[in-house]
Amino acid sequence: MNKKDLRKKYKELRSKLSEDEIDDLSMDIANNLLKMSIWEQSFYHVFLSIQNKREINTEFILHILQGKDKNIVVSKSNFENNTLEHILLTDGTILKVNSWGIPEPTDGIPIPEDKTQVVFIPLLAFDEKGNRIGYGKGFYDKFLAKCNPDTLKIGLSFFSPEKEIKEVLPTDIRLDYCVTPLNVYTFN
Repeated sequence: MNKKDLRKKYKELRSKLSEDEIDDLSMDIANNLLKMSIWEQSFYHVFLSIQNKREINTEFILHILQGKDKNIVVSKSNFENNTLEHILLTDGTILKVNSWGIPEPTDGIPIPEDKTQVVFIPLLAFDEKGNRIGYGKGFYDKFLAKCNPDTLKIGLSFFSPEKEIKEVLPTDIRLDYCVTPLNVYTFN
């Protein structure tokens, strides 16, 4: 399947999930993350879920990170050039939902990309080689290209991998791992 068809397929699959199913599957993903040896780092980038896109509920991951006293970094989107600004999430950070439905910090302490050690990545689909498909604007590819080469890239998905994603571009950055409710997939 091409990227366009895969986006359509996975948006439809997500649309069939109830809020309770999303929460249960998101909790399973968080529990699988706890089994991984990724918790010795300091700076973790987490996406804040877009509810109307039926994304994984990352609140469970946020609670884990807070409980482990980690630095949590969240993004603010720039739709003029499809880039992300990264802000340290603190108790005083004010979040506001933008016109695209994305919760974002209104301001805060900027964190450079090269300081981020683990990135939890939203996606619609991924394949057995670690290729992923997002919404198609390239926000995360641009962000990940500025991270250190050893930054861990962890996709989060409700669904199992596709055999292969066609139309992979040279600018598409592969995952190191993808965590689903049932499995942790490793790509090297």
